[in-house]
Amino acid sequence: MENNNYKISLVICTYNRAAYLPEALESIKEQTFDTSAFQVIIVDNFSTDNTALISANFIKDNPAINCKYCFEKNKGLSFARNRGIDEAEALVIAYVDDDAILSPRFLEEMTIFFNNHPDAVGAGGKVIPKYEKGNEPEWMSQYLNGFVGKVDHGNDILLFKESMKYPAGCNMAYKKDILKEAGGFNNELKFRSDDKYIFYKVKAISDKIYYVPGVWLYHYIDSNRLQIQNFKKLFLKTGNEEKKRLISEKSGVSVLFKKLVEFIFKAGASLVLFLLFLLKGQYAKGKYIVIAQWCTLTGFLKKDVFVR
Repeated sequence: MENNNYKISLVICTYNRAAYLPEALESIKEQTFDTSAFQVIIVDNFSTDNTALISANFIKDNPAINCKYCFEKNKGLSFARNRGIDEAEALVIAYVDDDAILSPRFLEEMTIFFNNHPDAVGAGGKVIPKYEKGNEPEWMSQYLNGFVGKVDHGNDILLFKESMKYPAGCNMAYKKDILKEAGGFNNELKFRSDDKYIFYKVKAISDKIYYVPGVWLYHYIDSNRLQIQNFKKLFLKTGNEEKKRLISEKSGVSVLFKKLVEFIFKAGASLVLFLLFLLKGQYAKGKYIVIAQWCTLTGFLKKDVFVR
């Protein structure tokens, strides 16, 4: 199903985030882009809070915005993102998180980019963490940008390359046809790594995936996310879902072993970084890098890690 009037379908996948969803939706109201040129899809991934009511009120109070609410009963972020593909009516699908606050020109800049780059099959923008208490924690460093989804590769449009990794799941866009050709998101990945998975699947078809700094947003980081137990859980799940990603791609034993060696190396390297930060009097920065890498390794070795 396609609508030639829609330039972009904006998909927000959400699960029990009623405390943050309203601000994300409010930022959509502030978009400079013509409301008739985009579609908003809220995919409720089996929330048990009042997400449905918040969504219904937003739709009722903003009739000029083409917004639909969908309830996805299959739990898992990939299920929700695949539902977004099914519901999208535009040629380009942009995914943002339910705790993302879009810059006013977000959709306009995204559309301008795809109009000016017809070869592009995907794009990812700049992500700026917005901490609940205002300042980033003292233990934060560039090695932990992935934990808060921070993305900043400068102010020029660039093709994604190995050193830049891939577009963050909270700010990524792909053409609908390329997502379908790639087979969609991997439903085995319930929590992490689905953005990495789809990047490599799409890249195998076309490497025209760009970093677009003008398409930027704030990613809200609540204080609970920064608690040490949640920090550990996220990296345990990161390692576990990376293993699932490789297995689902039918990677051989040699590929899994290579990844294991990589994680062991990074865990060892984290100890070196710890010593370097310790010499600078930045014990906390080094400590959290060690925790992150060793939890990732542990998660990779575990059969399963459940976090929801």
